Amino acid sequence: MTAPTLSVQALFDLATKIGCVGVEFRNDLGRPLFDGQTPETVREIAHAANIRILALAEVKSFNDAPEDKTTEALHLMQLAVACGAEGVALIPRVATSGVDRKTQRDALHHALTLYRPMLEDLDLIGLIEPLGFTTSTLRHKDDAAAVLSELGNPACFKLVHDTFHHHLSGDTAFHANLTGLVHISGIADPAPAIADMTDAHRVLVDANDRLGNITQLQTLAAQGYSGPASFECFAPQIHNMTDPSAALAGSIAFITSEMRALGA
Repeated sequence: MTAPTLSVQALFDLATKIGCVGVEFRNDLGRPLFDGQTPETVREIAHAANIRILALAEVKSFNDAPEDKTTEALHLMQLAVACGAEGVALIPRVATSGVDRKTQRDALHHALTLYRPMLEDLDLIGLIEPLGFTTSTLRHKDDAAAVLSELGNPACFKLVHDTFHHHLSGDTAFHANLTGLVHISGIADPAPAIADMTDAHRVLVDANDRLGNITQLQTLAAQGYSGPASFECFAPQIHNMTDPSAALAGSIAFITSEMRALGA
């Protein structure tokens, strides 16, 4: 999402240039996934670059009538296996009004029960990403963690900790032990209140960040998380960069320096 116009090869080249361990691919960028190349070809490119494919996104509204989405979900999972991806993103529906938390948990339990055998058969991780919007049908990591506990904490599910959505939700729990991937983005614009923050405000993390990315990353690290952090920036000014390498490298350097200063 941070470099949505780059070709498959250009994305891997960028990841190599700035020292990333992996990339994510998305199926919602208004163009064919993998630019129409076969997943096997993408797997070969990733192997040659020594870059992991962390996830394929996404099964959209995975928790809304999931029995109608099993074919779609299975197709994405099969693509993930073919390209060598480690997991698939499971994104909840954003409703038009708030949904009570018991209803959210019940819907999640139902959905995960359906997706679990498919993921286990294919040895994939389902990456569950709570969205912090007030009308999200899965807003809080506590609720996701509670449902995973009810299911016996199956190894085929992990949580995505998104620093933007964590800030919006008001969550205080991190559940680092259940986290498989972290999404980072910053908001530097001083104007929007928390309730008015949208994806379009999400830029790279720098000293003007209002989301507390460094504190969130430090907390996750202190609780034992040592996995990847993936940029997820939606702002038009980021998407319009023809060569985002310098900006990305600068943000990585800032985050690394701040984390080092905090001893994380």
